[in-house]
Amino acid sequence: MIIGYVGLGAMGAPMTARLAAAYPGAMRVYDADAAATARVCAETGAEAGGAVADVAAACDLLFTCLPDSAVARSVYLGPRGVAASIRAGAVTVDCSTVDPETTRGVHGALAERGVSHLDASMLGSTAEAETGTLGFLVGGDAAALTRARPALAACGEMIRHVGPAGAGCRLKLILQTLEAQSAVATAEALGLCLDTGADPGALLEILGGGGPGAPRFLATRAPRLRSGDFSPLYSLRFLLKDAQLAQGMTDGAAEKFPALAATVSTLEQAEAAGFGPQDCAAVVRAVEARIGRRLPRDA
Repeated sequence: MIIGYVGLGAMGAPMTARLAAAYPGAMRVYDADAAATARVCAETGAEAGGAVADVAAACDLLFTCLPDSAVARSVYLGPRGVAASIRAGAVTVDCSTVDPETTRGVHGALAERGVSHLDASMLGSTAEAETGTLGFLVGGDAAALTRARPALAACGEMIRHVGPAGAGCRLKLILQTLEAQSAVATAEALGLCLDTGADPGALLEILGGGGPGAPRFLATRAPRLRSGDFSPLYSLRFLLKDAQLAQGMTDGAAEKFPALAATVSTLEQAEAAGFGPQDCAAVVRAVEARIGRRLPRDA
């Protein structure tokens, strides 16, 4: 079996490394960034394809991990994309976080060619991708998932079939609203400490240690909030994109779900201030600017 991977970014590269270890000699890869392709090939022994079409045509099982819905549509439905190149009987597994409408469109186009498409939305960040402890929420045909499951198991511990095409994307976006609200709520709790004279360091120590009431978000971010290290585990711009996509799944979201609307507004302020490429914990910088005080940082 030949396995392909298109999209070798922060999540795709470590997933490819795990797949290459599980299926030596079987990997074909491509990224729009030629340097990323060369680096992954050097590190994993995977074979580089010159274009999406080259990888898709060679594969029995094709993974993708792409930055947004527009790129996913281009990669899958473009003139030299996956749908135009892949052979009947193959299975595609998209690990991108995209809108369900895009997923259903890709699913339909591939079905016309006799290809099964799964949306396998990931739970976790780069650390889990590196250690093979991701979770996958999978939408699509159960029989296709049976075929893809061994490869998914090389990258993750939890593989859950949640319904037809688009179901994995939909549930992932809903879960991301919790992550987004945790990020903003944490930033505002720290801001409230600053504004009232409470000790933000004590708050981070209590919650970062996994104590009662500690949100999952703080398990990895508390040390970073203390040090000011906002190198991305999951970038703020991607978390904002996810929250906006979740809003777009329903009409009148701002009125029906005001907490989500307020969260999106704060994340938009942080992105406008230039923090989009940084980790989503950098939303605290927008709150600091709002109240005119800065958190003390570890030396």
